[in-house]
Amino acid sequence: MNRVTVRCALLLILIVPAFAQASSVAGTSAGSASAGSAGSSASSDSSSGNDKLVLQARDDAAGFVASAGRIRGAQLEAALRILRERNPQARQASDLQLAQAILAL
Repeated sequence: MNRVTVRCALLLILIVPAFAQASSVAGTSAGSASAGSAGSSASSDSSSGNDKLVLQARDDAAGFVASAGRIRGAQLEAALRILRERNPQARQASDLQLAQAILAL
């Protein structure tokens, strides 16, 4: 394996659990009692929206990677911010590494 493949694999290991956690929250909030359900539902809707935003950033991520970081789209910027807010390990990764990981999703 070359270094880029290893880095992408490591980033996927770091990023994919954030998506799994968001899916888990959405699944468990569905059966909650009405009072608790409203808060859980709002939280899971927000997480679900964030997941979609990260996936929608793939075109921006492709442009960013292809241009060696010179082209930065708004969706990519938002996705990078979300990933870093959710995952402490993502804070250590470069924008290019995270963009490559987004492309691998």
